[in-house]
Amino acid sequence: MTSFNKEEEMPKLLNVTAAFALLAALPAGAHAVDAKIRQQLLKLDPRTRLEQACDTEAMVRIKGDEGGFRPDKVIAYTFRDPTYGANSMAAPGAVFRSRGEWYHLSYQCETGPNHVHVRKLDFEIGSKVAKASWNKYFLYD
Repeated sequence: MTSFNKEEEMPKLLNVTAAFALLAALPAGAHAVDAKIRQQLLKLDPRTRLEQACDTEAMVRIKGDEGGFRPDKVIAYTFRDPTYGANSMAAPGAVFRSRGEWYHLSYQCETGPNHVHVRKLDFEIGSKVAKASWNKYFLYD
């Protein structure tokens, strides 16, 4: 059994959470990541960093899209596992949440070698996920 040491782990968790919140708040096209955020992202393992950078960029781009969405969460692996390249990932089974509803999402993302700056992101928004299937896929309000 793995134990959770609140005094040691909570500051780390809060720092990473704060870094992602700041990154998500950047306007579309703002690829300059400040030193503090970069420092926090670099503490993550490379694959997690790649996924988080791509998920965050997807939220920023969807918010700037003409569909009127206000995404607050992207999950890359809900309906299908992503595939990874050295500096890229494809998430054909992703979802995002907007205004309390979940939507299918597919994206392809490319980052720089440190997986902090997204260089290219192509995405396609799909249909709304039926509320009756949320529990099956661990989706929540």
